[in-house]
Amino acid sequence: MDPNAEVERIFRHENGENGEEEVERWKRPPSSYGSMKSDIEGMEEGGDEKVAQEAFAVPLPVGLPGSSTRGGTGLQMNRPASPETHYTMTTQQTRAPGAVFDTKSADLADFLEHYDDEEVEKDEDDNHYKDYEDDEDDEDEMLETNSPEPPEPVEPEDTMQVDENSQPGRLHPEQDLPHIFKSIQSSLTGFKEEELFTFMMDFCQWELKVTRQQMMEGDLLDSVDKMLEILGQDRALLHTIRTLENINKKEEADELKNTCRRALIRHHLQQNLIGKYQIIREGVVRAGRQNLLNNIYVEPLITICGPGGVAPSHEFLRRFSSPLQVPSADASVGLNDLFRLRKDGKPVRTVVTTGIPGTGMSVSVGKFSLDWAERLANKDLQFVIKLSFRTFRLLRNNELRLSQEISIMEVIEYYHPECKDMKHLEEEDCKFLIIMDSFDCYQGSLDWQNAPVINDNYTKAHPDVLIVNIIRGTVLRGARVWILGRRAAVSQIPSQYIDVVTEIQGFSDEKKDKFLQMRFRDAELSSKIVAHYKRLPPLIRLAQQPFVCWIVATVFERCYRYLRYGEHPPRLTPFYVHITVVQTNRKLQFYYGKLDNELKWSTEDKNLITEIGKMAFKMLEKNTSTFFEEDMKELAGLKLTEVTVFSGLTTELAPAAPGGRRTFGFIHHNFKEFMAALYVFTMFCTKSKNVLGSPLLPKPFLFGDQCKSAGSLLQSAVTRTLAAPPGHYDMFLRFLCGLLSPHCHNNLLCGNLYPQKNLKVGGLDEARRLLERTIRTAEENNRDRVENLKECLREMTQEDE
Repeated sequence: MDPNAEVERIFRHENGENGEEEVERWKRPPSSYGSMKSDIEGMEEGGDEKVAQEAFAVPLPVGLPGSSTRGGTGLQMNRPASPETHYTMTTQQTRAPGAVFDTKSADLADFLEHYDDEEVEKDEDDNHYKDYEDDEDDEDEMLETNSPEPPEPVEPEDTMQVDENSQPGRLHPEQDLPHIFKSIQSSLTGFKEEELFTFMMDFCQWELKVTRQQMMEGDLLDSVDKMLEILGQDRALLHTIRTLENINKKEEADELKNTCRRALIRHHLQQNLIGKYQIIREGVVRAGRQNLLNNIYVEPLITICGPGGVAPSHEFLRRFSSPLQVPSADASVGLNDLFRLRKDGKPVRTVVTTGIPGTGMSVSVGKFSLDWAERLANKDLQFVIKLSFRTFRLLRNNELRLSQEISIMEVIEYYHPECKDMKHLEEEDCKFLIIMDSFDCYQGSLDWQNAPVINDNYTKAHPDVLIVNIIRGTVLRGARVWILGRRAAVSQIPSQYIDVVTEIQGFSDEKKDKFLQMRFRDAELSSKIVAHYKRLPPLIRLAQQPFVCWIVATVFERCYRYLRYGEHPPRLTPFYVHITVVQTNRKLQFYYGKLDNELKWSTEDKNLITEIGKMAFKMLEKNTSTFFEEDMKELAGLKLTEVTVFSGLTTELAPAAPGGRRTFGFIHHNFKEFMAALYVFTMFCTKSKNVLGSPLLPKPFLFGDQCKSAGSLLQSAVTRTLAAPPGHYDMFLRFLCGLLSPHCHNNLLCGNLYPQKNLKVGGLDEARRLLERTIRTAEENNRDRVENLKECLREMTQEDE
């Protein structure tokens, strides 16, 4: 078709010929970024839809170049259809009435086909261009890049976004798509035709997802639209900045950085959190065996004002006295709803989360951070900044060669360089979160009463003072603060500085199974593991802790490689040994900075385990499940922090009343009996001492082929158990028999609690015969003891691992 005839037809269209049919044909298709609405002069935002339709009923005039002898207009009037995105469900993008576009600005593809003596003709059938002759007068003509401004966003009628207390929350306007769109378009507006072409070529060269054809189709608005659609707003923004710098457009690049600084900082923080938490590292990291956190995470029960975390359950004592009570389901809260809670009708500022060791506080921090970084939850939080108490410990100890006095902004900038010179944290509309985990790791003295008050983010102070003022709320005033730590540590924070206390309770029965099933791709293996651990009721209760569920999965995965494994129910004692070993190794890594190859227990570490066991044995004799600080001093001379925080074997229970004594207990009621049995066995093994009966064994410590005999030790334990009320020593006897098994004391404990070449325990055959006789006697005279005695025999003799 003759281009001049085409132009004449356009003007006939303007004069009303062919009316509605032509109007529909020349309407601009909707933008793929439909969250943007048009800027229409004289029409208020959110006006009547009918008014908008009437405004667009006027045909769009097309501006022609003042003087041009080119054979064609080069105008692509119909915008190429874009794949529909989730934005198109709310609004659509249109050109404002009266917008005038240069006839070349919509089609940059001719740059690839022309120069000098080439001619272009438009084919009616296939809409392709042929060669054309370019007029020399147009070579220096400026490319019109003033395509219509991206319209303001139309808020969708979605109460989930309007309500601040519901998920997923609202993005800050400067971090949302329309602002990014406008900023990118503005940075390219005013480019010459050659400059814009250079930008497009460089952009496509380093971003392979965007093809040259996609960038050249349509006008500038189309190109920016396509960039955002394909790459997403963060990647498109970063690549635009990089491309501007590559083509020596430093001023435009800097202006774009300043305009979108809030979005860039958020992106860097999100990438740091994704890199840190996307892969969960459990135990000894093995190449190729890391798991994605999202693939295996199961959210534990989180309660408000939990009683202490220790489940009030026992294998035998169904109604034993305990200060603990199970919280109701109404008191639970979702992980991503912690900062949706309200106190006295106002949003909470400071949330403290605690729990017994092994309930997954660190993993919960990772999941919360990852959900925010991937924009799955808490979108209204503009920034999430993680400042672990381990960070402050390093500063306090001056290990980083920093001044002893430092401002909170310097701390943030040191660990997050992308936040340098960030003023947003001082703005009233800036909603951000500071995550301060591992409170128990700080080990510093915090003076809540006398620490000087700091009222801004740039005053330098000692890390002790900074922490106090952050929690007080005088530093980082606009922040939400999430503090996590073991109860014995966080209990020192004055209650007036805390809005909500939450506690991670662990897994329900359904979530235990779900956790074990999600860890394995092999469905048959996962079903075997779930069925196998349920054969042992004490293990079911113990697996309430996510940490124990992980041990169950790890141990059984390895055991099922062995032939004929699973014929017998699993034994209980090895799991308690695993807990003790892993928690002690974690203490060395987490609190003392030991590396994986430095996890050798010192004499002090071994003595601590033995002394905690001695305290547990004294508690067992007194038939009590709790202890106090003075008990540790009287019974074993132990330090409060070492036992109740660092060991990972005990925890503080319900908060003490004002002026009352702090109460402590073991992480599980059966764990007290295990530690007592471990103490008795250790004294027998290392000092040839029977703390249950006679002071010395008949045969003292012997060398060579001679071994210690366990017969008299077990005889004392059986006698004490049968003489006590049912349930008092029964689990203790079971654990002691389990420790007598070579698998436990020789494979699991040697090299840790005992020397690598420790003497083997002898007399196991005698101990086995003693148990068999006791079982036969109990079947006649004491039937309620029979099942536990059979379990004791199985713990000592079963060889399946």
